[in-house]
Amino acid sequence: MSGTMTHRARLLAALSHQTPDTVPLDLGGTRDSSIVVEGYDRLKAHFGVNGETALCDRMMRVVQVDERVLKALDIDTRAAAGGASTKQPPQPAEPNRYVDAWGVERVHPPGSFYYDQERFPLAGDISVADISRYPWPDPEDPGLVRGLKDRLRLMRTTTDCATVLTLPAPFIHTSQYLRGYEDWFMDLGSDEKLIAALFDAVLEFNLRVAERLLQEAGNDVDVVICADDLGSQSGLLLQPDQYRRLIKPRHARYFRQVHDLTRAKLLFHSCGSLIDILDDLVEIGVDVLNPVQTTARGMEPAELKRKYRGRLAFWGAMDTQHVLPFGTVADVKRMVEERIEHMGEGGGYVLSACHNLQPDVPTDNILAMFAHAREYRPSFMKA
Repeated sequence: MSGTMTHRARLLAALSHQTPDTVPLDLGGTRDSSIVVEGYDRLKAHFGVNGETALCDRMMRVVQVDERVLKALDIDTRAAAGGASTKQPPQPAEPNRYVDAWGVERVHPPGSFYYDQERFPLAGDISVADISRYPWPDPEDPGLVRGLKDRLRLMRTTTDCATVLTLPAPFIHTSQYLRGYEDWFMDLGSDEKLIAALFDAVLEFNLRVAERLLQEAGNDVDVVICADDLGSQSGLLLQPDQYRRLIKPRHARYFRQVHDLTRAKLLFHSCGSLIDILDDLVEIGVDVLNPVQTTARGMEPAELKRKYRGRLAFWGAMDTQHVLPFGTVADVKRMVEERIEHMGEGGGYVLSACHNLQPDVPTDNILAMFAHAREYRPSFMKA
């Protein structure tokens, strides 16, 4: 049962480091906090929800969560995104295969839960001139913003929930998809001029698309999310000095544009251990971190809260590697209590799974996570 705040007020209070009536909850507010099709089908069946399942991300096969499911779980967020490109490249004839607007080809292998990338268009021996000549997508494509204003307005008028707008990933993800992971990492070590040219080409496109989306959204969006994975289980994917030299100035430019164009909170998604650059991210404008991979090096919840209380909010942190898929309902409830006690005092915490809920997460654990989080009264809220 909801407390005395509206869903929107609850989430905005928490992100402003004020204590809400209960901890805010997210499922499906972002494409990194949703649920994979197979697990979602079981969740729909539990609530007796019929109808077609729509995807919010084809590669990860995660869904747009039905309003009836969101209401049943008393979720505080609602997702918004731009539209599809009207200028897609020619598509393969065979099923379970597609080419995206960047020219990246992916296939869904039999028995897999996800799409795998098969073609990296800028892999191999290339030059800066090859990057310049590449057939980049059109940032002025009308399809990229089509319908966004109407979708946000509908959310504002039919729910009291906080709206979360997905912006393009600044440049890391896409540059890896284009270049290929092996070449991408080799470039970092041996050809920074080349990788910088690729970063800038992708960044320019995504800056313009983000600008158009934010202008279209106006004041009807409460949170904006963008994603660039920088961490692994044990540390950063690159050296901290490389981040500060090659990536931080470009991230700063992207985040500055976001803050110039909206009052919404900036939610940044990066998996893995980010402890070595969290201060950098705060410095350049990140308000909220997702998914808070608490099993990664240096990402211990209580310590993160101690160090960043009042400066950085956290969104996620419910362990999807061990507890949610393999724990009991009692284990899940215990983790809910620990996360709220360690991260919720004084606001600054939105409870959600640490990344998308995978097909191996039992429905009972999903139900327990959200129901117990809504009803649990932490020690700092008790009289």
